[in-house]
Amino acid sequence: MLRTYTELSKLQTFEERFRYLQLNGEVGKETFGFDRFLNQKFYKSKEWKKVRDFVIFRDNGCDLGVEGYSIWGKVLIHHMNPILAKDIESKSKILLNPEYLISTTHNTHNAIHYGDESLLVTAPIERKPNDTCPWKK
Repeated sequence: MLRTYTELSKLQTFEERFRYLQLNGEVGKETFGFDRFLNQKFYKSKEWKKVRDFVIFRDNGCDLGVEGYSIWGKVLIHHMNPILAKDIESKSKILLNPEYLISTTHNTHNAIHYGDESLLVTAPIERKPNDTCPWKK
């Protein structure tokens, strides 16, 4: 299944978007191994930096592009479809096309890859007067 921003944007909640992107990979299983230098070079390129800035702007600096989930620290740009060394070598269309990219936090990015939902930010609890005093309801 090729994941796209068009399909992702149809999902309204953070949780729905997370489940759409979830990969359930294995911790420690690298996609690049000894070819890691390829993706490091790619992520320092002018082309990547340009599309990265575009995606952050498009997503309003929000985690998975969901309003109310502002990213206050470092913004990661997640490839919705995992990339391999051969994608970089062949200059695959998924590398620099915003249709296949989304803004995330580090924790959300790891949760997508490893399926650990405990890493996700949860919405704040909505408080009401006397909600901690059951006898005052």
